[in-house]
Amino acid sequence: MYHRSIRAAATVVLASFAASCGPRPAMRSTVPSTLITNVSLLDGSGGPAVRAAVRITSGRIVAVEPGPAAPRDGDRVVDGNGLTLAPGFIDTHSHADRSLLEGNDAIGALNQGITTVVVGQDGESPFPLTDFFTKLQAAHPPINVASYVGHGTVRERVLGADYKRTATAAEIARMRELVLQEMRSGALGLSSGLEYDPGIYSSHEELVDLARATASLGGRYISHIRSEDRAFWSAIDEIVDIGRQARLPVQVSHTKLAMKSLWGRADSLIALLDGARARGIDITADVYPYRYWQSGLTVLFPERNFTDRKAAEFALDEVAPPNEITLTRYEPMPVYAGHTVDEIARMRGSDPATTLMWLVNEAEAAEKAGRPAGETIIAASMDERDIAKIIKWPFANICTDGELEGKHPRGFGSFSRVLGRYVREQHVVSLPEAIRKMTSLAAANVGIHDRGRVSPGMRADLVLFDPNTVTDRATPSEPHALSVGIVKVWVNGILAYDDGKVTGARAGAVIRRGE
Repeated sequence: MYHRSIRAAATVVLASFAASCGPRPAMRSTVPSTLITNVSLLDGSGGPAVRAAVRITSGRIVAVEPGPAAPRDGDRVVDGNGLTLAPGFIDTHSHADRSLLEGNDAIGALNQGITTVVVGQDGESPFPLTDFFTKLQAAHPPINVASYVGHGTVRERVLGADYKRTATAAEIARMRELVLQEMRSGALGLSSGLEYDPGIYSSHEELVDLARATASLGGRYISHIRSEDRAFWSAIDEIVDIGRQARLPVQVSHTKLAMKSLWGRADSLIALLDGARARGIDITADVYPYRYWQSGLTVLFPERNFTDRKAAEFALDEVAPPNEITLTRYEPMPVYAGHTVDEIARMRGSDPATTLMWLVNEAEAAEKAGRPAGETIIAASMDERDIAKIIKWPFANICTDGELEGKHPRGFGSFSRVLGRYVREQHVVSLPEAIRKMTSLAAANVGIHDRGRVSPGMRADLVLFDPNTVTDRATPSEPHALSVGIVKVWVNGILAYDDGKVTGARAGAVIRRGE
């Protein structure tokens, strides 16, 4: 007791002495920091660039200081040499889930400044997500990953092979439970692919019901809409109505006017979307900067009438001409990969419409027989002027719709292409606005809260680039050609990409809804 009393008294005296000496200087953290200095900072807000330095500690931005900043003892200092520093880019529509679990180094994303990808798109998601997230985290991904739950995935699990019909109320109830399960596992929301099996057979009521379930847990809805060509306007009406009835944010995936008769009508589309927003419907869009898309042959036949010659002729006349439909994969006859429908028609001594029908029917027959049947195409259907207007819409963010190992150049070049062509060369949008579309707007449109801005407390996903040289180099013939002008990329504060090479750091994280 005596010794405790002396220690207590001494403590009081020391405290009084310390108080009389005034406030003590703040303790410096012993955790090493990275100081990125001498940069032109675009913070993701859309505001103008400012000279600044950014300090990173433990994977987060801890300070943004104006002008040059003096390093502290132990700092890792990166001289930005006057280049532009921005938040890491967020790809809101990605198919990277197809290879991330296989150890892909994600150079396709990192070389264009992407630090976060959102997968589970077009109605198809890994299932169950809790297993996917666990395996992904154990694999230490090189970039951050979030996911939607796929409507097609849950529909297939409930209806099985008998999916070419309207679901019953009981089946919709079972789908609803699976959606809620995946939402509780961290899905950002519900995705649909309504030009694809099995989503193409779903009723509007089914989608509204599942969207309401998603909304009940604070999720959102993103859709490859029911038609990007023949029934485009009714497909837009459908997603607007889902947002209205389910009262949740909705996003149009890879927005395009993919038919000659629609070209030049981007202003009408934007007016329709603006009208929906004026009525309180939170509708947004994402877009990639190419006039050609990648999918399968079946989307050219929305009625699934593969023997209908008129349907084939319409597709080749209005949607994509035969000399601009290239098979990137055709497992029934691999020799056709890399050739256009026009070239294959000549090889077969036939006409393009007959050849198109034969190609899709042969793939269907191979699948039914259990033979290799996979097929994909790249086809040109869009007009550059419409693409530019969609990119310019204030609520449209940039995406890739790409794979990390795909045959479409969008997987390696979408973001750098926007910066090089649509910003520097064509002046469609300003550089600060383009960065906003790639960062804070993208984060807001999918519901990610701690990325997309350079601000204290935010995750330290950053990209350093040269706005005077940045551009894409990937093409259909060389889809994996690396971009230029992206100098360094940090993921969660760790340098992941440096002067054209990945560093080997695997600092990505799984992002779950609400985090």
